[in-house]
Amino acid sequence: MERVCFQVRVRAEKIDEYRERHQAVWPEMLAALSSTGWNNYSLFLREDGLLIGYLETEDFEAAKA
Repeated sequence: MERVCFQVRVRAEKIDEYRERHQAVWPEMLAALSSTGWNNYSLFLREDGLLIGYLETEDFEAAKA
């Protein structure tokens, strides 16, 4: 099992929109992530827009594809 951590930056003017869109993730999106190998997936957003993501997968390259 690969453990993957990544970081991206959410632009300051988009932070509120990001939070709003991620409050209720569509069931279809959750199913798609799971079916492509994204397990134990979490996102953490700091006030300044730094976003840290974490997931576990058998094959990260395949999961990204």
